Amino acid sequence: MNDLSWLVYTLLAWLLVMSVILFCVMGHDKHLAGTRRRRVPERTLFVLAVVGGALGGVLGMQIFRHKTQKPKFFIWFPLLALAQWGLVIWQLLPADRIG
Repeated sequence: MNDLSWLVYTLLAWLLVMSVILFCVMGHDKHLAGTRRRRVPERTLFVLAVVGGALGGVLGMQIFRHKTQKPKFFIWFPLLALAQWGLVIWQLLPADRIG
């Protein structure tokens, strides 16, 4: 395995871990919303999305029906996820397949 593939697989693992974390935080925040307890700040959700968890945020929005009415979430989370996972997929493609 060369240095670049090690980096790509590390990035892939990072995105998976961060996505699971944000997914769980979205579920926890949805639960807190129903109990009238202190919520997870939106800033925290965005930080987790930006550092790699955007796909988990998108899945959390859909599965938990959470933050789906807020444009800053239903626009930015999918765009971030597309950029993050697009980068990994692009790096995993064989070099001779890329234009």
